[in-house]
Amino acid sequence: MAEVKLTAEMRTEFGKGAARRIRRAHKVPAVLYGHGTDPIHITLPGHETQLALRASNALLDVDVDGRSQLALPKQVQRDPIKGFIEHVDLLIVRRGEKVTVDVAVHVEGEAAPDTLVVTDRNTVSIEAEATRIPEAITVSVEGATAGTQFLAGDLKLPDGATLVDDPELLVVGVSNAPTAEEIEADLAEAEAEVGIEPTLAETDEESSEDGEGGESADGSESSDQGDSES
Repeated sequence: MAEVKLTAEMRTEFGKGAARRIRRAHKVPAVLYGHGTDPIHITLPGHETQLALRASNALLDVDVDGRSQLALPKQVQRDPIKGFIEHVDLLIVRRGEKVTVDVAVHVEGEAAPDTLVVTDRNTVSIEAEATRIPEAITVSVEGATAGTQFLAGDLKLPDGATLVDDPELLVVGVSNAPTAEEIEADLAEAEAEVGIEPTLAETDEESSEDGEGGESADGSESSDQGDSES
C-alpha cells in the first residue's frame, strides 16, 4: 500500500470547543501515539485526510514540525449523519516492524449455477509488515459448487503475512440457491412473526381459489336458477 503524505500542525487547544473550532476550519483533530512516546496532539488537513482514509489500513507519512512519523489509523470517529471525520487516533509504526490488522475480504468470480454465495466474514485478522499491508484479500468462487467452504486457513496471503484468526473460521460459503416456493414461505413466516396480516388482494385470491360457488356480494347464496320462472 502506498504511503500518503500529510502535513500536520501541533495542537495546543483541547476539549469539545477547541475540536469544533478545528472542524469549522476544515481540519481534523488527531493524536499520534505508540512506541513508548507521549501522545502528540496534532491537527490534520480535512480534505486530504478524508481522501487518505477512504482505504482501510491507510499508511500515513505524517510531517510534524519537519519530522516524519509513519502511522496507521487505529480509530477513526465519523459524524454518524454527514460522514465527515471528527477525530483520528494514529498508531506510530516503524519500517520493517509487523502489526496486526483486519483486512477486507473481496469475493470475485461466478459460482456454479443455482448456488448462493454467502460472505460470513467481511474481514480477517493478519500480521504483516506495516509497509506491506494488503488492501484486501481476494477469494475466488469461480465455478464453486454448493457445499464449498472457504476457511480462513485456505486464504492466499501476501508474502510475509501470517494469519491471526482461527484457520477453521468460515469466511465464505456456497450453498444451493433457495427456490421461489422457499422464498415465499420464508417471507410469509417472517410476516407472521411481526404480525403482518395478508393483504385484501391475497385474501380475495385465496377465496377465488376455494371454488366457483359461495356467497354473493350481498351475502346471499348464488344459484344457477333465476328468482322466478318464466
